[in-house]
Amino acid sequence: MTKPHLAAQVYTIRDFIKTADAFAASMQRVRAIGYDGVQLDLEHHPDVLAAAIKQACDDAGLAICISHFGYDLFEHELDAIIERQQIWQCNQTAIVNMPERYHKQGADGYRRFAAEASAIGETLAAAGITLSYHNHSFEFVRFGTQTGLDIIYAESDPRFLHAEIDTYWVQHGGGDPADWIQRVGGRMDIVHYKDMAIMPDGQQVFAEVGEGNLNWPAIVEATMETAVPWIVVEQDRCRRDPFESLAMSYQFLQRFR
Repeated sequence: MTKPHLAAQVYTIRDFIKTADAFAASMQRVRAIGYDGVQLDLEHHPDVLAAAIKQACDDAGLAICISHFGYDLFEHELDAIIERQQIWQCNQTAIVNMPERYHKQGADGYRRFAAEASAIGETLAAAGITLSYHNHSFEFVRFGTQTGLDIIYAESDPRFLHAEIDTYWVQHGGGDPADWIQRVGGRMDIVHYKDMAIMPDGQQVFAEVGEGNLNWPAIVEATMETAVPWIVVEQDRCRRDPFESLAMSYQFLQRFR
């Protein structure tokens, strides 16, 4: 069984990638930890040119496994996204989240989003790019027997909209991360590994992988069984140096490799 590659989501180190020089130095640090690649999040390095990003990743020996863009860019700047993906030699991109206007419309809004995202994905597929959807927890609102996330994947075209399951947000929404990885098996190229810890006051917080309460043996087993090619480690907020957090997550995951 082929082991998935490990990548870091640059959102975790967003405060360290705001210039071309800072981005390049940070990519070297990510590679030194041991990661094979990165996931790009353009919002947090807007002043770094696409070519400079690619050069920095190449120099560090990091693959660009996937990118994240807001839905408005997919709607209005799709040609620019395709151009960036070609510069990065990256054939995967993902919608960060579904805009509020859709989930305000209830189940019909989810259906409309699924159809529209599929159409965008079809255009991207013609350019050799796969589109995925990155979930949060709001998609776990129920409409009878289905959640919003159920509707997105039931009503979208599996050829043109893949899944990018985020383990933290599935758990936050009351779902089972391992079960969801299995459910979208064969339709997921990237999975987001993110842990959840509980503070003494009951607050849920983001944690390094292995430092929280998610069932990692089950999650990793599901990832391996469904042959997901890439695991992306992300931590939205860190309570220590973000590079240390990335290193802790990386070291924890080595026990499963």
